Amino acid sequence: MSQPTVRPPLRRKRVLTVLACGFAVVAGAGLLVSCGAATDSAPEAAPEVVPPTANATFDYQIGGPYTPPSGVEAVSRDRGARPVEGLYNVCYVNAFQAQPDALGWWEKSHPDLLLRDADGEPVDDEAWGEAVLDTSTAGKRTRLAKIVGDWIDGCAASGFQAVEPDNLDSYERSDGLLTPADNTAFAKLLADRAHAAGLAIGQKNSADLLGRRKEIGFDFAVVEECGRYDECAGYASAYEGRVFVVEYTAGAFEEACSSVGEGVSVVRRDLDVVPEGRPGYVFRTC
Repeated sequence: MSQPTVRPPLRRKRVLTVLACGFAVVAGAGLLVSCGAATDSAPEAAPEVVPPTANATFDYQIGGPYTPPSGVEAVSRDRGARPVEGLYNVCYVNAFQAQPDALGWWEKSHPDLLLRDADGEPVDDEAWGEAVLDTSTAGKRTRLAKIVGDWIDGCAASGFQAVEPDNLDSYERSDGLLTPADNTAFAKLLADRAHAAGLAIGQKNSADLLGRRKEIGFDFAVVEECGRYDECAGYASAYEGRVFVVEYTAGAFEEACSSVGEGVSVVRRDLDVVPEGRPGYVFRTC
């Protein structure tokens, strides 16, 4: 799924080093001044990462925020939205593809980070009109991780508890130019950045990469249409119920609810995940 907007990278806070000067009197030599760096303080402990609890009632609001329905305990929202006080908040970041309205920014600022075909044209996810980002080399992954990492830091600064980097499976839409290993390596960089910021990180779809979840560092999962594709049980087992399932049709919703029982959170939303009150809005839970 795509998020509504993408903004340029946020600036990260800088830490200042404080210097201390001391004075000493030495016999026969007058007053001498000694100035040097103060003794380094002990490094700050890494912030605590708190994954979601299993079977927390979930609402998927990446299409626009609204007051969560009664009983909702966790919500996913676009990184540009505010988290909900008192709930477990997951920050949506489109990490592996470029939003349609941000393509111009990528072309101007980082044209070589867009995956391109033999004719030099961006490779698109045609279903959503999103250009695929190029994770094919270590250098490009590092540069992408700096950009997306600043977005992740922004999620933490806004008060989110977790992040879901979308389109982990972009290699499936890369015309063979990307591999699962490319995206796994990039996802690990994002997981390290999220954990350093105190955020849990969720695997978004990509059942084929369940076996690499520990290597990457995923803490939970956000899964679309696992009921439709009969994949819910695999995610539920791998993440011990810490899975948010999103279905878009009545049949798939019923299948997901019956296949995972009460151990996993399942929500049915409309495909465009519009806010409550808009035409087409759908929200149901098991």
